[in-house]
Amino acid sequence: EAQLVELANEVGLSRDNIRQALAEERARLDLPPETGAAFSLLGTATVQVARTVPGDVPGVLAGLDQWMQRTESLQVKRRFPDQLAWEPREDFLSTIRRALRVGGRGFHLAVATDVHAMVAAVEGRRSHVRLVANFSATRGQRAGGALAAVAAGLLVGVPLFWMATNANLAIAAALSLVPALALPAAAVSLVRRQYRALLSRAQVSLEQALDRLEYGDVPGRRP
Repeated sequence: EAQLVELANEVGLSRDNIRQALAEERARLDLPPETGAAFSLLGTATVQVARTVPGDVPGVLAGLDQWMQRTESLQVKRRFPDQLAWEPREDFLSTIRRALRVGGRGFHLAVATDVHAMVAAVEGRRSHVRLVANFSATRGQRAGGALAAVAAGLLVGVPLFWMATNANLAIAAALSLVPALALPAAAVSLVRRQYRALLSRAQVSLEQALDRLEYGDVPGRRP
């Protein structure tokens, strides 16, 4: 990296920009391509945000850990020198805290499968942070519920439509299309809107964690 920075400096590129780009690359998380019915129905399972904030790597990780555990009801899942991964707390008090929305928070990250933080040092005691929340389990559950509604609508509507058609009951046949088509479509649309709203709120939660790092509101953050 030092040779790359010197080479960039020789050709007139900004040293700070090169170091920033290198830090962003080190903090990048390679996500596998998403496929399957859940992805087709609801979209991506991940939300990520990134920002360069004041502080060194250990201090930034410590600040993030405090925020995730105290504010988002998470606990450490894996720990590395430049990375941390959290998962939801499953103890009784944490469940009650989330149910009662203690502190007025929605604890949107607590329904994530896990949350990852990758931190890379940038010149001048700054660090580039990338936060990634994975909602694959929640997405799977909601997709399963939507598909169950589709199956139920077809199981009810198709036989009714067949019987009404054989009996030459045009109005009854038309009405039978409501459970067969309209109700499944409404259920899928509702689940999709709710899931996308969850991802939007989770992104705000991740941005709030970075806000605390950037503006110095996380207790214990190293200046």
